[in-house]
Amino acid sequence: MRSTVTIRKGEPWGTIGPAPDDIRVVHSDAEVRALVIAARAAGTELPPMALLGGDLMKTVGGTGDATRLQGDVPVLPIDVVRVESPGRDTTWCVAHLVARRSWWRDEIVAAMNAQHIGSWDVTPRGHPNDGRIDLVRVAASMSIRDRLQARRRLPQGTHVPHPDIEVRQVSSTTIELARATRIWIDGERWGSVTSITLTVEPDALLVVV
Repeated sequence: MRSTVTIRKGEPWGTIGPAPDDIRVVHSDAEVRALVIAARAAGTELPPMALLGGDLMKTVGGTGDATRLQGDVPVLPIDVVRVESPGRDTTWCVAHLVARRSWWRDEIVAAMNAQHIGSWDVTPRGHPNDGRIDLVRVAASMSIRDRLQARRRLPQGTHVPHPDIEVRQVSSTTIELARATRIWIDGERWGSVTSITLTVEPDALLVVV
């Protein structure tokens, strides 16, 4: 078992050194997630992964430059998030989970392990190795005008604070949705649910950038 070294305030994060011999090279959050799911199904430890693309890579300061892997590189522990919903097989999330029916109406929920979704800086203070996810909930009552303004501000991370946007950090939570809502995990459609439980698994994965 890998030792628990979740980041603490004022302490260094990860190490600098050569990439592990058994490194897997991945180019997207979805590829990382697929390897996590396969390892969990097999009951094996997650393989270390070299991030060459995706929102998780961007969050930890990667550039997508494969030549960096030939020298000493940052080797960083990362949390993953277990995802459970009644009637569905357990799955995992590495970067983000989004629940929404529309960007322009109804509630929106984003559970962030990464800081970014594409060009959006969704949780500027988030960290993928603090043992918590940043849970962002947009109230169904938020007006279209305010949603437009928030969307314009997302690339700069200035969409919060806002009275209709709640942000809190949790290590485990159950999200109850008013009606069946579409779920995207790491950019891939997962289905529609009314209840979902998220649990952080600290220090589950080593990544290299």
